[in-house]
Amino acid sequence: MAFKKVWCALALGFLLPFSCAHTDFFTSIGHMTDLINTEKDLVVSLKDYIKAEESKLEQIKKWAEKLDQLTDTATKDPEGFLGHPVNAFKLMKRLNTEWGELESLVLKDMSDGFISNMTIQRQFFPNDEDQTGAAKALLRLQDTYNLDTDTLSRGNLPGVKHKSFLTAEDCFELGKIAYTEADYYHTELWMEQALKQLDEGEVSSADKVYILDYLSYAVYQQGDLGKAMALTRRLLELDPEHQRANGNMKYFEYIMAKEKEANKSSTDSEDQQEKETEVKKKDYLPERRKYEMLCRGEGLKMTPRRQKRLFCRYYDGNRNPRYILGPVKQEDEWDKPRIVRFLDIISDEEIETVKELAKPRLRRATISNPITGALETAHYRISKSAWLSGYESPVVSRINTRIQDLTGLDVSTAEELQVANYGVGGQYEPHFDFGRKDEPDAFKELGTGNRIATWLFYMSDVSAGGATVFPEVGASVWPKKGTAVFWYNLFPSGEGDYSTRHAACPVLVGNKWGEYLPPTRVCPVLGGGLAFFFLWTSEIKFFVKKSI
Repeated sequence: MAFKKVWCALALGFLLPFSCAHTDFFTSIGHMTDLINTEKDLVVSLKDYIKAEESKLEQIKKWAEKLDQLTDTATKDPEGFLGHPVNAFKLMKRLNTEWGELESLVLKDMSDGFISNMTIQRQFFPNDEDQTGAAKALLRLQDTYNLDTDTLSRGNLPGVKHKSFLTAEDCFELGKIAYTEADYYHTELWMEQALKQLDEGEVSSADKVYILDYLSYAVYQQGDLGKAMALTRRLLELDPEHQRANGNMKYFEYIMAKEKEANKSSTDSEDQQEKETEVKKKDYLPERRKYEMLCRGEGLKMTPRRQKRLFCRYYDGNRNPRYILGPVKQEDEWDKPRIVRFLDIISDEEIETVKELAKPRLRRATISNPITGALETAHYRISKSAWLSGYESPVVSRINTRIQDLTGLDVSTAEELQVANYGVGGQYEPHFDFGRKDEPDAFKELGTGNRIATWLFYMSDVSAGGATVFPEVGASVWPKKGTAVFWYNLFPSGEGDYSTRHAACPVLVGNKWGEYLPPTRVCPVLGGGLAFFFLWTSEIKFFVKKSI
């Protein structure tokens, strides 16, 4: 499936720059685009090799055809043929010289150029971790957006430009990766999809015996003994000598017999025998459920009465001289906590400059360990980040000044501008931007206080997914290129506002959840209704901090 480049957070903040030796392609669409060019180069090299082999075979073919005609004539009258002295000479020449040259041509290796290029490019290839990370991303998108395996496998995601599909072998591979993680729920889903596609006649190298072997065990691990036995019987029909399946069947029959014996002694044995085990995905924490619902556009808690109090306006930064004559467009996104959006606040040219500056520096995003304070990677933050300082570019400096003018906050103690690029299914699960009381040393090395506020620029549009959501209050903020959102992390007292706990939803290509779009507010001063997109692509994230 094709994914749209998702530039997500340009964050001006006080986190220390970090270095990362790992490539982690799957955590950044921006870096994955380089792999497209790598693969294209390899295809060109491969086609050159094929042409060389075809040319070689054409020469051999012409030689064979010429000799075929000649030997046919010679074998009909060998003495008469050799009676011509030229034929005798040419026979000696062919066998002594020309056949040797043909042998050299046949033995000539035409693959040297391709193999050399392959060897050079291989050092830039993704590794097993990248493949596993991309597979987990598909599973994450499947769960977050309630996608069934057939929808993903067939590539039926509305709005995609380049439709793609998963083969039975691809589905089998996804199932195996889930299996190695002891994720039997997804193992069952994807092994069943692989089996379904094979049953429908798809030609594949995937083997039904192997699929049924994984599938029956995954089903058993989830407690469905009857289904596990049925699948094992089907496996044994295909391979009666399968050692593990025969052993499993004996074990399943033994367990089944024990259950029947236990049921007989029970007063409600008939009900017990008829009862089927319900197989469910493992329960999530309540916050996780809220998070996933908000990512899908469900569970919003904005009542009509509260919504009427949200307005759109022209804003001059509290009469900032730069904006008195040219105020910016501002609208309320949420009331508590107050989240406002600035429209047309960053130009396309500025966005491209920031991307160009950031891309060479993108490294796997990290989080601060709440106990040690050390920066480390985490499975719940799938992205890459780069840090930009104001002195590096007039564009970055201009962005910093703009934020200061519009917020009235001093950015001299702010962190550097952070640019984040999200990867396949990239996300950042619920977190706080401010340091809590149990993290007294979160910003000690920087010599600054806590994060007062957060500012996010959205740097691209996408079709579906990727919203910024606030599970505590049931709010979702949808992306729109060239806009920015702003909220305070701290109360005036300096205490943290726990309602600002937020998350970046996984990015999904397509607009499947159109009916769940948040309400649009009509703002006459801005020239009509505002369009909201269900998916989020990019953001510039800016943290303003207290000095100490």
